[in-house]
Amino acid sequence: MIDVQHWLSALPPGVVYLLVAGVIGVESMGVPLPGEIVLVSSALLAATGVVEPEWVASAAAFGAIVGDSVGYAVGRRGGRPLLARLGRRFPKHLGPAQLARAEQSFARHGVWAVFFGRFVALLRILAGPLAGALHVPYRRFLVANAAGGLVWAFGTTYLLYSVGRAAEHWLKDISWAGLVLAVLAGLGSTWWLRRRAHRVASADGAADMEAAEVPSGGQSVGAASGGHSVAAASRGQAAVVAPDVEPTRAGEH
Repeated sequence: MIDVQHWLSALPPGVVYLLVAGVIGVESMGVPLPGEIVLVSSALLAATGVVEPEWVASAAAFGAIVGDSVGYAVGRRGGRPLLARLGRRFPKHLGPAQLARAEQSFARHGVWAVFFGRFVALLRILAGPLAGALHVPYRRFLVANAAGGLVWAFGTTYLLYSVGRAAEHWLKDISWAGLVLAVLAGLGSTWWLRRRAHRVASADGAADMEAAEVPSGGQSVGAASGGHSVAAASRGQAAVVAPDVEPTRAGEH
């Protein structure tokens, strides 16, 4: 990420804004690109005064909303065959397992998967094409897409911008102590964002485990009840046979 930030610092501000919008836009169409890395690097670059944070955030939000909308249109036209072709082209990012997880998120959470998907790398790439392929109503998709794009772009940009500005101030005054505090603040904010973003994925995993346990539990109960029935039938049969045996023995004597 340091190399990306150093490379961006050599570009004019206008080019940086266009690059942020373009990379995030193409990523949102369904092509795996490092959109989050570009946004984080640009936000930290804004803390040094090279670019303006409001323009970085606006470019990121614009790219996210437009890219998701284009991906939605492509997914609606191409359907599942398009997703299969993307999976063959990018098996590590959009393979069958990743696509199955994304479909489960959409099935359980609807358009909320679009909103929270902006904070998860997999859903950030697949949200638009997958929503189109599943024929999610576009108005509902657009509302969730715009809300998620704005919160993600402005929240990430200004959070990292604030951390960068504070780190720069601390480094001037207290040197290594400021560096340690800046690193801890960055790690804490990143952990919080990741925890919020992966809550949907964790809920999906728990639901899958519960669904997998139900059949085995049901089978055990059925087997147990079947065992009790056989035992009961055996006892009943013994009770019926026993009276017939006793009179016969009496006659013999």
